Amino acid sequence: MARVKLEGVRKIYTEGAQQVAVDRVDLDVKDGEFVVLVGPSGCGKSTTLRMIAGLESISAGTVKIGDRVVNDVPPKARDIAMVFQNYALYPHMTVRENLGFALKLKNMPSAEIDQRVKAAAATLGLDEYLERKPRNLSGGQRQRVALGRAIVRQPQAFLFDEPLSNLDAQMRVSMRREIARLHQELKVTMIYVTHDQVEAMTLGDRIVVMSKGHVMQIDTPINLYEKPKNRFVAGFIGNPAMNFVNGTVEGGGPSRFVAEGGDWEINLPSRFAAPLTAARGKAVTLGIRPEDVSVVAGPRVAPATATARLDLVESLGNE
Repeated sequence: MARVKLEGVRKIYTEGAQQVAVDRVDLDVKDGEFVVLVGPSGCGKSTTLRMIAGLESISAGTVKIGDRVVNDVPPKARDIAMVFQNYALYPHMTVRENLGFALKLKNMPSAEIDQRVKAAAATLGLDEYLERKPRNLSGGQRQRVALGRAIVRQPQAFLFDEPLSNLDAQMRVSMRREIARLHQELKVTMIYVTHDQVEAMTLGDRIVVMSKGHVMQIDTPINLYEKPKNRFVAGFIGNPAMNFVNGTVEGGGPSRFVAEGGDWEINLPSRFAAPLTAARGKAVTLGIRPEDVSVVAGPRVAPATATARLDLVESLGNE
């Protein structure tokens, strides 16, 4: 296990027009922590992971794994294991051979290879599939083999690059549980990249939200949801997404939010009085989580009411 630390890491592509893919990322992943990088396509999350792995060069800054700066260390010498979106299994090899192949390349004794392969297979429920080839496995079983190839190496850190993207919805839920269980059992450092906020919120001890190469916020799942630092994080985390309403802050005593057009207003809690003093009379944006909105049949005494038209109801059981 190892701490992974990024300090001022940048990635700049210079072919053609200069493009900054990752800009001054600072990240400190504690020993044994599960950290998830999440954001929309093109935000720089996979590029950041690939720089940690050594698959992308670093334009500026430093990457440390344990106590060692690894900027110029080749991937095979970084003592990390990476699980990709595609399973990267050898089709002509059995599951047993796939699991032990990296260890065989290291000239590890056959007895130790066999011991590690059996242990990984038992952990992942692959015992009965050891003599099968990848073409005879389901997508979920192939992904477990890919996880097993990483586990047998006993690395300092695991890196996951959208490993569940090729699976159907039901299998993704099952594999999320599998990965969470593995982290609890192995207690090893894990860094996981996904565009799926559900994966991020259910797996991560902490989450790094990225946009356009920048880190927007690093925090626990609950803090990201309840205390987003900016509009991007507020709008990205949460499903359905947060509602945004433009308006102004008014009032000489208690502050009130008045929506554009004056259709409705909200008396703001006193705990917001101090930070809102400077915003009075200025344009602001109010964010409202969907679960904080109730539909009523007519006029009702409440902190805020507004007349609106209901366009769509999505029936999702207890959600």
